[in-house]
Amino acid sequence: MKIARNETYFTYETEFGKVTIVSDGNAIISAKMGDAANPGVKCKASALTDKAVKQLEEFFAGERREFDLPLEPQGTDFQRAVWKALLEILYGETRSYKQIAHAIGNPGACRAVGMANNRNPIWIMIPCHRVIGSDGSLTGYGGGLDMKHRLLELERKNH
Repeated sequence: MKIARNETYFTYETEFGKVTIVSDGNAIISAKMGDAANPGVKCKASALTDKAVKQLEEFFAGERREFDLPLEPQGTDFQRAVWKALLEILYGETRSYKQIAHAIGNPGACRAVGMANNRNPIWIMIPCHRVIGSDGSLTGYGGGLDMKHRLLELERKNH
């Protein structure tokens, strides 16, 4: 990943654990679970990272269904198409990898969709947790299946 000159990150403690949010000064480029130091990047909260964590906390409290943040995930054109399709999945709903593949006009790309989903750099704000197996089963999630279940239950409860 190319580091922008004014890129900063900060790790926040939330109800769902630690989350590290990275901003390039204009947009959120990463939000990951855990305390993740970013070599070559200044550890400093910004108005944008503070706004992002505030919206995450509202989401966790069931008070927010959509994020109002500039997002600029870095990835291939294919990955960006998948991530854009994920943003179309409404709060409390799910889609299968196959449905996402169809949505981006590449019906044979279910596995590639899964890999793009796995590489999503902006946790929850680009809702990869809403993608499930065609049979309705919970499938891989970077934060673990327990976390995926917890997020889907939160949305189901507040939908």
